[in-house]
Amino acid sequence: MDMINHLALGFSVALSLQNLGYCFIGVLLGTAIGVLPGLGPVATIAMLLPITFGLPPESALIMLAGIYYGAQYGGSTTAILVNLPGEPSSVVTSLDGHQMARQGKAGRALATAAIGSFAAGSASTLLIAMFAPILAAVALKFGPAEYFSLMVLGLVASIVMASGSLLHALGMIFIGLLLGLIGTDVNSAVPRYTFDSPQLSDGINFVVLAMGVFGVGEIVADLEKETSRSAMSMRITGLMPTREDWRRIIGPIIRGTILGSVIGVLPGGGAALASFGSYTLEKKISKTPEEFGKGAIEGVAGPESANNAGAQTSFVPMLTLGIPSNSVMALMIGAMIMQGVQPGPSVMTTQPALFWGLIASMWIGNLMLLVLNLPLVGLWVKMISIPYHYLFPIIVTFCVIGVFSVNNSTFDIYLMAIFGVFGYVMRKLDGEPTPMLLAFILGPMMEEFLRRSLLLSRGDPLVLLSRPISAVLLAVAAGLLVMVLLPNVRKTREVAFQED
Repeated sequence: MDMINHLALGFSVALSLQNLGYCFIGVLLGTAIGVLPGLGPVATIAMLLPITFGLPPESALIMLAGIYYGAQYGGSTTAILVNLPGEPSSVVTSLDGHQMARQGKAGRALATAAIGSFAAGSASTLLIAMFAPILAAVALKFGPAEYFSLMVLGLVASIVMASGSLLHALGMIFIGLLLGLIGTDVNSAVPRYTFDSPQLSDGINFVVLAMGVFGVGEIVADLEKETSRSAMSMRITGLMPTREDWRRIIGPIIRGTILGSVIGVLPGGGAALASFGSYTLEKKISKTPEEFGKGAIEGVAGPESANNAGAQTSFVPMLTLGIPSNSVMALMIGAMIMQGVQPGPSVMTTQPALFWGLIASMWIGNLMLLVLNLPLVGLWVKMISIPYHYLFPIIVTFCVIGVFSVNNSTFDIYLMAIFGVFGYVMRKLDGEPTPMLLAFILGPMMEEFLRRSLLLSRGDPLVLLSRPISAVLLAVAAGLLVMVLLPNVRKTREVAFQED
């Protein structure tokens, strides 16, 4: 009965005219930026954060969430039609989806991607509604020691899940932690690492860092590798799968939904890893594995279901624990903080309309995407032909306006430019910026919870090991770190990410 009442509250919020409008804007914009390679949800949400200042918290988060899971839909369209994935999670989809398109089955591939995404998105949203309250109730029993250990586990998991060198990921974590220390110490009111600059006394603004590293840095990197894009000119027909197609895609959709729902909760996991895992699973259990890579419809249904399920369930740790599982969730937490909402398990009790309204909006957004995606295929494909060097100055202008509007400070613009150069250099050195952003968000919170733990235990650091839950979380984090350092595991992990 409580679940029904909660969902009734959520739909009353999500179905308001204002929130329906922002949900539609979010999924439409998300699909568009998913179609355009390089313009991912991270850069887009970073640019739109200043706009959300004037919106109610419910409307702001509903729109930002729509951008995220809408991008998962959009990325599959260009992956299938032009073999140019708009999102990293759509790379696997292009393997068989584009082959189907070349065989005259583009309509069936697009329909399979849309149906799989809708089914997985709806099912995983139901899982969020069912299990998020349970997880939040457990989290309310956490003390400062448990929260500190949980955040350590989150950072370690982000290192394990990050692509590229483990040493690079670890270095990015330390950089993020150091950047989070800049500002005035809350307890002693002493400036730290400000270099006598009054503009840094309140610390580095989250929007400045996000726009610099993910906005400017990522866009410059994409401008450098701009290639000519040509869309398929063939007429797309037969948008409904055949009876044989239905028989072949139901199993992969179910398995992809389950696998993606689990992986999406893991810090650093997310949609890309879920889609790759689903493709590997389907190929291994298939009776005809030789068809994969040559137009197997299972290779479209499974990964597309997995990446959408992973995108949806990544909201679980963000909503219930206040722990971001990926860079997009870190931006969502930044948006909540700017709206005056304290992330964590108390959101469900103090802001029930926000919590359940966001969950209900996911069902509505997925339905909107199903209706929008297929009729607008022609429009999305035409967008690919826009030269990237025309988009670049427009995007940079929006970044500058957005950063300046936060504090009306030109210093923030210069700081964004510095972080943009830093983000570009890190990409050239194969340093993934996501662990840094997670550490920047979690670092100050970790420091606060560690200090509380030491104050309550009168300076005894063993409190982190004497409390059972805290000790288990630290043991899991240590186990993950040791496991991934083993030569065999490290080699397998590097091969997996190269294939992805």
